[in-house]
This record gives sequence, C-alpha cells and structure tokens, in this order.
Amino acid sequence: MDSIPIILFLIVFIMILFGYPVALTLGGISVLAGLIFFDADFFYLVSLRIYGIMNNFVLLAVPLFIFMGLTLEKSGIAEKLLETMAILFGKIKGGLAYSVIIVGGMLAASTGIVGATVVTMGLISLPTMLRRGYDPKLATGVIASSGTLGQIIPPSVVLVLLGSVLNISVGNLFTSALLPGMTLVFLYLIYVAILSVINPSMAPAMPKEVLEEFRRKKNTLDIINAFFLPFILIFAVLGSIFMGIASPTEAAGIGALGALTLSYIQGSINLKKLKDISAETTKLTSIVFMILLGATSFSLVFRGLEGDKILVDLITSSNLSPEVFLIYVLITVFITGFFIDFIEIIFIVVPVIAPILIALNIDLIWVGIMLAINLQTSFLTPPFGFSLFYLKSVSPKEIKTTDIYKGVVPFVIIQVLFLVFLFFNPEYIYIIPDFLENYNS
Repeated sequence: MDSIPIILFLIVFIMILFGYPVALTLGGISVLAGLIFFDADFFYLVSLRIYGIMNNFVLLAVPLFIFMGLTLEKSGIAEKLLETMAILFGKIKGGLAYSVIIVGGMLAASTGIVGATVVTMGLISLPTMLRRGYDPKLATGVIASSGTLGQIIPPSVVLVLLGSVLNISVGNLFTSALLPGMTLVFLYLIYVAILSVINPSMAPAMPKEVLEEFRRKKNTLDIINAFFLPFILIFAVLGSIFMGIASPTEAAGIGALGALTLSYIQGSINLKKLKDISAETTKLTSIVFMILLGATSFSLVFRGLEGDKILVDLITSSNLSPEVFLIYVLITVFITGFFIDFIEIIFIVVPVIAPILIALNIDLIWVGIMLAINLQTSFLTPPFGFSLFYLKSVSPKEIKTTDIYKGVVPFVIIQVLFLVFLFFNPEYIYIIPDFLENYNS
C-alpha cells in the first residue's frame, strides 16, 4: 500500500512523457484511483477542491497578467521599444545585444509569458542582429536567455502559481524576486560587455548611417512614447504592489487596463487585435486552469493515500539535512524541466514536496525564488529547453540548432552560478523586502 502513491506519480510522469494531455492525464488517473481506493464521496471532495480554486482571488491575476503581456506584444509596443533601445545603444559595440537584454527584462516585467516573449524577440531582433554582423551564437543566446526572464522578474505568472501552490504571499514573492531578476539582467550585460571587448567582431556597433536614418525617422516624442510610457506602466503595476497600495491581483487589473490605454494612445490597437488578444488570453488561461484542476484532483488522491506522509517519513528516516534535500529537489526540477512545461512542474512536483519543505522548516519564499530561477534555467538547457524550440521555430534558415545550443550555454552557466550564490546567501532576496518594510513603517 505504501508504494501505491509513488506508482501513481510515476504513471502520470511516464504518460506525460509519451505525449498524453497533462490535464486529462492527471484528472483521469485521479478519477480511476478514487474509484478503486475510495468510494463515491471522493467526487464530492474533488468538487470542494475545484470550488476552492474558483474562489481563489490570487489566481485572478493569471489571466490579467497574460492579457497585459499579449496586449503590449501584439500592439507593436514591444517592437517600438526595441527600436528605441537600439538607437540609444547603437553607437557602442554590443549595443544591439544590450538593447535586447534590457527590453527582454522590461517585457518580462510586463508579460511573464516565456514562449510569447521569446518568439516576439526572435521575430523582431534576430534578423536585425544578423544583418548587423552579430555572431549567430551570441545573437540567439541573448534572445533566448532574455526571453526567459519572465520566469523570475515580477509580475510573473510563474510566481503567482508558485505562491498559490506553496500557500505563501504572492506579493512577498514579487518583492523578493525583483533583485534576483535585476541581477540576472546585470550579469547578462556584463557577459556581453566582456565578450564585445575580447572579440569585437561578434558584437559590432551599428553603422553611423543606419543610426542617422533611425534618428531622422524618430523624434523626441517618439522616443518618449516608445520607452517611457511602458516604463510608467511597469512602475504603476510593481509600485502599487511594493508600496502596499494594491494586491497582486488588483495590480494585474491596473496592468491590463494600462496596457489597453497605452495601446490606444499610440494608435496601435483595434477591434480585430483586441479580439485576437482576448482569444489568446482565454486559450492560455484555460490551459493553465485545466492543468490546475487535474493536478488538484491528483494531489487529493496522493494525499488521501498518504503519499505526502510516506515521503516525509522517507526523508526523515534517511537523515537528510534540509539543505541536501533542497539540492535534490532543485536537481529534480532542473532535469524535469527538460521534458515538461513549468505549469506541469508547479502543479505536479511542487505540491508533493511542499509538505516536506514545511516539515523541514525550510523558508518557502527562498525556495520559491530558487525554483523560479531553476525553471528558467531548465527552459534554456540543451537539448530539450523549451525556449530553444520557440526560438528555432522563428529563426532564419541559416541559423542551425547547434548555434542556438552553443549560444545559450554561457547564459545557463551564469544562471547556475547565480543559483548557487542564492543557495548559500538566502538573505540576498530579502534586501528589497526589508528596505520596503522599513520605508513603509
């Protein structure tokens, strides 16, 4: 009997690897297991769980943040932002790469949707970088890594879901994730700066005539519209959370309305685009919540069979220290990220380990931040990183898969080293929360 929960978990994982729909796999196995090991009352418990999810105010932030990000991307605001940054950094070697990294960070702070950001950045910036003589490996590495910053930089859908599953404050996760996210952007910039000095041919400056043509087409007002208005929107969303004015869900509503207003001001939104954005938001949100409902049902069965108790007893009897157990968790999530999406990992793996983390008295905010960075790293890691496939799907024919693989390796190393730093320096994530707490008091 003790092995049944573990067997169910392995069955789910294997079926997902074979390509069966995640939500239906989780829900189907849960129903079958409920019928076999419990009675009809099991379905009553499932309905209570589902009703609890429907009443979870925090999860309302998911569709609102998705809507906000898609509005900024499909309305062309992201493209204008990238063009403006290219003008500002075009004179210096590696300038285009700097602009891609910074815009990637800003898009991350307004979307939290990795796939959409990577595809958008790939379509907009990759052809330009190749035309300006950038090394394909550096260009693809910069785009793929910058596009995944949405995993850690708030407001992030990943952090919203992690907060819900770990039963911790999403607002605290946002404030704790801000400095690590900004640090990753800074480390990426340092890497490009060093590379452009060591090998300038990999990241040349833009030709003067190209910059002059840009400036003839763009006036000061265009630059203000393209750069500062999105920045104000990001500040309004994050600032309202950090200053305690709004909850993450309320801030998501501000962001969604602000993105629509911004698009209207710039004349880049119409009824057709709004319809497409709404349809895509509904699709992505439905996928997330279908998986969540299936995972909730599976979690109910798993705990009903005392699977969490078995794992806790197994860990405690093996005399693993909390630190060693956490290392095992991070390695497992890292490897699992090669094969399945972050949503599945959050809803399948995290609920299983959460009781153990609590039993071992491990700081869940700290764990949440490291899990988010870990998931971000697994998105980039060859050969199965999802971001690599997203980028390859929109890359020109001359870009080889090996170019993308080689390009992301330095950025993966940067992220792993930073993850190790956070593991040994957990207080780093509390610098901004402590400052805000002192400021608000």
